[in-house]
Amino acid sequence: MVTAPSLEALRPAGPHESGAGAWRRLWRRLTPADWSVLRIYLLSRIGVWVVVYSAAWIFPNDPGAKQPTPWVSRWDQWDWGHFKRIAEFGYFTGQGAVGSAQPDNREAFFPGFPWLVRLLHSLGVGWTLSGLVISFVAGAVAVVALARIARLYLNGGGDGGGTGGDKAGEKAGEGGVDVGRRAALFLLLSPCAVFLAAGYTEAIFLAFALPAWLAAKRGRWPLASLLAMGAMATRISGLFLVAALVAEFFLGSGGLRDRLRSLPWLALPALPLVGYFGYLYARTGDLMAWKHAEERGWNREFHVPWEAWHNTWVSAFGHVQSTGFAVMFQAELLAMLVGVALLGVLAWRRRWSETVYMALSLWALGTSYWYVSVPRATLLWWPLWIGLAVLSLRWRWVKEAYVCVAGPLMAVLVVAFTTGRWAG
Repeated sequence: MVTAPSLEALRPAGPHESGAGAWRRLWRRLTPADWSVLRIYLLSRIGVWVVVYSAAWIFPNDPGAKQPTPWVSRWDQWDWGHFKRIAEFGYFTGQGAVGSAQPDNREAFFPGFPWLVRLLHSLGVGWTLSGLVISFVAGAVAVVALARIARLYLNGGGDGGGTGGDKAGEKAGEGGVDVGRRAALFLLLSPCAVFLAAGYTEAIFLAFALPAWLAAKRGRWPLASLLAMGAMATRISGLFLVAALVAEFFLGSGGLRDRLRSLPWLALPALPLVGYFGYLYARTGDLMAWKHAEERGWNREFHVPWEAWHNTWVSAFGHVQSTGFAVMFQAELLAMLVGVALLGVLAWRRRWSETVYMALSLWALGTSYWYVSVPRATLLWWPLWIGLAVLSLRWRWVKEAYVCVAGPLMAVLVVAFTTGRWAG
């Protein structure tokens, strides 16, 4: 994961090149526009950390406590427990393992992120801190890639797999640089941005998926496929990314005959999915073990979209849930509406590759018993953040309204997550 800054298709180090020389070459590839994005990223992380520190003092687990719980332990919440158990014990050993009397359905989580956590822990880093470090580094990679994609789109490369890259973005002037900064800022201030900082898979997925998309837009299909393998290893959303890459491969501008030489590379991203499902099948005899874990743990059995909407609406406004759960279901409904609107805009603009990605994402999220984790999924909708950034260049009030509304809401949800009040 630490090598993910090579997302710009760095040449492999020569046989006589030292590791330090490779890192110096990496460092030089960061443009002033990249550094401005990284500055925003670091400042946003400091802001999140300050909120978590303050919440630990204001909302201690024991109201009579004289000292807050340690800062790192504040992140030991919710799904992180699943990732930690997988990293520590694997899928088939330890309390709650697959096949035990009370399974915790950990097979619903892909192995890529827990494997990285285990790797870092083997170097002497604590479990929870390992997850935080991975997300921190991955988040930096993700925002740089997002900003570069935004600059590419603003310069007119969004439709065609161009190779102009950052030079083209720089030629777009201050507007090109600013759109990248805004896209990164909007992502980092999104209401659910706490999951980019926590030991969750959103940051590491974006650290692979966004560079893969950037490589695809530049026609670098071997690199795009290798990076998509990393995304596929972290979460099922990698399948939607691969579908979008296939659509981009066949629908993008330029000579298809030249691209066909790279067609076999598109099979690579399927390997992690086939390998993981094959592993579960070999141990359980259930080819759909992952799907069945999703159904048992999170009610993600198939329902037609209008049933899922109805069930979520009743949970949000039918006074059948406690207020903490009800407000989360309200957020699920709002996020779904945003996603459907984004899908419509992408289709209207004929951005077919991104339309495929969004359509598959919304179908997967919108056909459960009720909506689960749709607000979190917005973090992975990179066309949303780029679209908002472009829109804010036309109308200044868009940025002002977003920062003033989303920023405080993000802080509230950071407090909710790190104090154990995320849902209910």
